Amino acid sequence: MVTNLLNVKQHNARALLIHHRWKIDCIYDHLDRKERDRMFREAGIVLQENINGKAPPSRVVNCMVCFDEFSVGAVSTMECGHYFCNDCWTEHFKASVDSGKKQIRCMGVKCPVVCDEAVVQQLLAGKYPDAARRFDRFLLESYLENNDSVKWCPSVPHCGRAIRVGAGERYTEVECPCGLGFCFACAAAAHSPCPCTMWDMWEVKCNGESETVNWILANTKSCPKCFKPIVKDGGCNLVTCKCGQCLCWKCGGATGSAHNWDSIDGHSCNRFVGEEKKKVDNAKRNLHRYTHYYDRFKIHGDSHKLEHDKLGPAIDERVKLLEALQDQPLIQDASWLTDAHRGLLQSRQVLSRSYVFAYYMFGDDDKVRTRPAHRGSLPIAQGLFENYQEELESNVERLSKLLATEYGPVPDEDDVRQDKQNAMNLAKIVQTRCGEIYKCIQDELLPLLLDPMIIAAYRPRGPDKAKE
Repeated sequence: MVTNLLNVKQHNARALLIHHRWKIDCIYDHLDRKERDRMFREAGIVLQENINGKAPPSRVVNCMVCFDEFSVGAVSTMECGHYFCNDCWTEHFKASVDSGKKQIRCMGVKCPVVCDEAVVQQLLAGKYPDAARRFDRFLLESYLENNDSVKWCPSVPHCGRAIRVGAGERYTEVECPCGLGFCFACAAAAHSPCPCTMWDMWEVKCNGESETVNWILANTKSCPKCFKPIVKDGGCNLVTCKCGQCLCWKCGGATGSAHNWDSIDGHSCNRFVGEEKKKVDNAKRNLHRYTHYYDRFKIHGDSHKLEHDKLGPAIDERVKLLEALQDQPLIQDASWLTDAHRGLLQSRQVLSRSYVFAYYMFGDDDKVRTRPAHRGSLPIAQGLFENYQEELESNVERLSKLLATEYGPVPDEDDVRQDKQNAMNLAKIVQTRCGEIYKCIQDELLPLLLDPMIIAAYRPRGPDKAKE
């Protein structure tokens, strides 16, 4: 497109696109405001039509790098008019590739012109074929790394595919032809309706040690001598560490060993120490809150796996059974089973991730702050969100139970027709509730945050499937 629009060679078009981060609209804008020649100069492009006789003047020329004489056939000239021997060009290209440059500039003093890719590849291929292949790879990477609309598939091991989305579709979820669905904005596994920032914090929290530390703080005491954590399992309030130190379980203070069930000789801790108790109480509350949301996140995640791995094959067998009923055409079409199962899997994931969103949105994490002027609106929006979440949860379980119903060798036509009607109704309900959760998050809750966040739009059939 750029090649035809501006009547330039491919490598010049690529240089222009890289300069403008592969945004065609930026090129149109600069062309309109700065005119063609100035836009080319800023991108390091000099067209041959603008060169005034800088070609090699005779059959034998002097290379201004190595100062040897060469025939014209052993010299290459760039579009800027600078010419050097092929050996010097080749070493320059090799050094540039070794340093990771995706655009190689001319060797002329202070010359900003980008070298012709065809010349670079031709000279490198003759002496340094590995460098030529790396340069080809660099050209592809320049398109991927500088283009907001293209990303590598994050599959492990890497499938080798790159995914492109339309302009303005950065916050979307896509499915690579290899089968991996991921968030295009952050390249993590698909996680809507949870924003990227919250999902990233959740991943760190679940895979890190923060909750282990909270549990230790809430359920152990540190020995005042060796400082190792101690767990108390029954008995009185005098605890003896493995190092031999005795301590009071109520306050954690060092004591002697003389005691009875009710008291420890020479020790009293009935006076309230506010900060210490507040610290432990907060740790217990935070741990309890995290457990509440994590349990529900994991329960729905585990249910999704079971419904995919076990219920999925069972649904496929049921579809084959119904399609084989030649004498019962009214129930022979079993596509409703496949559609309902797909809707069940999608809504399970929405439910699971909605608990991650709720954990951060309705908590007191410093990284997710509500606008002071809008804090009064948060309880109302939270109530609306939790109502949608509760309704979705109830209907998802009903749909799961319905799809788990087995048929005999000869299914009853009335039973199948009733199941079909119920499954289609429930699938429609869960799809509507999922859409309401997304809308509530995007329109009611995220605008309350001090730092703006965006979620991918709801796709009832899951992430958009990318083409090969």
